[in-house]
Amino acid sequence: MREFEYLKPTSLSEAIAMRVRYGDKAVILNGGTDVVIQLRERLIAPDYVIDIKGLEGMQELTFDPKEGLFIGAGVTMNAIGEDPNVKEHYPYLAEAALSVGSKQVRNRATCIGNIVNASPLCDTGTPLYVLDAKLVIAGSEGTREVPIREFITFVRRTVLGKDEIVLGIKVPYIPEAKGIFTKIARRKEVDLSTICGTVLKIGKSYRLAFGAVAPTPVRLDKTEKLLEGRDLTPELIDEAAELAQTEVSPISDVRASKEYRLDVVKVIVRRSLTTFMQEV
Repeated sequence: MREFEYLKPTSLSEAIAMRVRYGDKAVILNGGTDVVIQLRERLIAPDYVIDIKGLEGMQELTFDPKEGLFIGAGVTMNAIGEDPNVKEHYPYLAEAALSVGSKQVRNRATCIGNIVNASPLCDTGTPLYVLDAKLVIAGSEGTREVPIREFITFVRRTVLGKDEIVLGIKVPYIPEAKGIFTKIARRKEVDLSTICGTVLKIGKSYRLAFGAVAPTPVRLDKTEKLLEGRDLTPELIDEAAELAQTEVSPISDVRASKEYRLDVVKVIVRRSLTTFMQEV
């Protein structure tokens, strides 16, 4: 591991000033489960590491029926998965959070880190995509909110500026929403997703998002439009499952082939929609 200078700002303004001053020479340390590995494997070699865990508001995890859920940048996966409000109102998000790594990893890993890392297979990404969550970002020009679908632009790439820090994420509350999160991996636990997906039902509307099937997590807009306002039938579900395959562009890698991922997309869509149909 290359030597670096460890910095621990005591305020947000100080942290942003460090971002402005050091630019590409610095990386942000939050949970550290990705950054530390990248440092150790010499995938990154920063001159400065800026630790933001102790900044005010980073550990905030709040819920309000009008404002929805707010997840601060320092909130861990275990905190999300075990929070009573998340389990009651967003159980599929809680399930996604608790599917990440081991319990020890989840005690450090954060949801925001999972998103900022911009991996196509980030487990918490698909629940947040179907909920139209927004990231709260602070920088030298002030604070802005960015829809999660616009935040991740490619593998390991986001719209985050060199002077900016993610403060947290806002997740709308939809009282009638029901969601199903599915993760397929080579092992039952402590493994990265081969493919993951979330299907959300809101009345007669449906939202579908998948990870590990494209350079970024994706929403299946055409499939959602097909299902909009219609009663689910076996025939419609089959049509939706077939259409869903056309909206993803998976690759073959060490975890699975392209063909396998395409088949699994179809299976997840069919099973999730069938579950919703049977609940009526």
